[in-house]
Amino acid sequence: MELIGERINGMFKDIREAILQKDPKPIEYWARRQTEKSAHWLDINTGPAVSVEDQPAVMEWLVQTAQSVSPLPCCLDSTVLGAIEAGLKVHRGQAIINSTSADQRKMDIYFPMAIKYNAKLIGLAMNEQGVPKDASSRVALAMELVVNADAHGLPMEDLYIDPLALPANVAQDHGAEVVEAIRQIKMLADPAPKTTLGLSNVSQRCAERRLLNRTFMVMCMAVGLDSAIVDMEDDLLIKAAAAARVLLNKDIYCDAFLKTFRQR
Repeated sequence: MELIGERINGMFKDIREAILQKDPKPIEYWARRQTEKSAHWLDINTGPAVSVEDQPAVMEWLVQTAQSVSPLPCCLDSTVLGAIEAGLKVHRGQAIINSTSADQRKMDIYFPMAIKYNAKLIGLAMNEQGVPKDASSRVALAMELVVNADAHGLPMEDLYIDPLALPANVAQDHGAEVVEAIRQIKMLADPAPKTTLGLSNVSQRCAERRLLNRTFMVMCMAVGLDSAIVDMEDDLLIKAAAAARVLLNKDIYCDAFLKTFRQR
């Protein structure tokens, strides 16, 4: 289970202010903190406060600042194409591009970019019509992403498909559809594409957010979830991921399985 730390995101007040004031300290703090908490990736999201024109420079600064204090690779998260490419140009190691939809116009841009920069790519199971309601529609869009990965020469293990979880308080019926979509996505190719989620989306503006996040993560891991953008401050979530991997026979059991998971 690959854990992508969500905290360097302009949606958070301290990160938004750090970006606007060009203050590296909060970025450095959360890069170090999430590394210590055993994240595998750092999500770097410029957020909505940055203008389209400024996003490339901001993404470049965020990546360089985070990687100046952390050895972790980054998941570059922006709707602005130029910002993604600016981050890729200065990134150390293999990055993840977050993300392309299943619209052909966007896939024809983002798949070649992933190849050019030797990056992994998150593909969203949505198109111009929005997020599908049912599992079969999500899987059909996932197949479009798989076909394009093959056509462009992106290794299947570098494609992460996100079936898109929506908040339980407004789209409760979507949760079970996402679980079923993940199960089917893992059967679309051999080797299978990887799967991912923006986990905290399922609990947005809900009560007991961490409980919902942990429970949904384990449910999805049982059908093939490979990674998620998560709150690395939730220690019980990290422990649940470690325990689930043991119980799903993904990791060999030892009495120190929690410590082993964090060290890996």
